[in-house]
Amino acid sequence: MGKFKVLYEENSEEIIEKKSRFIAYLKPVESEEEATAFIDAVKKKHWDARHNCSAVVIGKNNEFTRCSDDGEPAQTAGKPMLEVLLGEQVHNMAAVVTRYFGGVLLGTGGLVRAYQGAVKKALSTAKIIEKTEGYELTVRTDYTDFGKLQYLFATEQLPVTDTCYAEDVTVVVMAEEERVSEIEKKITESTGGRAQIDRSQRMQYGILDGQVLR
Repeated sequence: MGKFKVLYEENSEEIIEKKSRFIAYLKPVESEEEATAFIDAVKKKHWDARHNCSAVVIGKNNEFTRCSDDGEPAQTAGKPMLEVLLGEQVHNMAAVVTRYFGGVLLGTGGLVRAYQGAVKKALSTAKIIEKTEGYELTVRTDYTDFGKLQYLFATEQLPVTDTCYAEDVTVVVMAEEERVSEIEKKITESTGGRAQIDRSQRMQYGILDGQVLR
């Protein structure tokens, strides 16, 4: 899988269901330890809440998943929350939903809908980016061939992260892993082999509001 969605930054939203407050917290995490620390921090913040239920997904292929009902009836909180994360295909994230009981029982179906609804609302306003496995290509060329490269990069929809004008022109672009050899070949062909191409180490990058995030 060359591309995968991740949460860019923490987010929180709240819903009310029959007087019960459900506060959803989302946080990017890279390890089980980070997820546990986040869950513990929310529990400490909301020590007076009836429940702090959680779900975690880590890895491009969801190699690690975990969920907790934290005292709610079995399968009514953590698992439904986890199903939302898996369904939205967002990786490397922990979710905690804090519930303050409002005095009205929701029933098992109502609990499932509420916990899922809180997570969905938080995801709907969160900044989600699509990360890509790829390379940074540093291309050096003369001014005669620069226009050809500009056209190529625009046509191939390659993000340009830097351009330096000196005796020659140096352009830095991002290329997806599965396309990098093809892109290098097209650069060579469009400049008649005159451009110099340096490929970086393999990396992950994403794009948010037109900016490349490494």
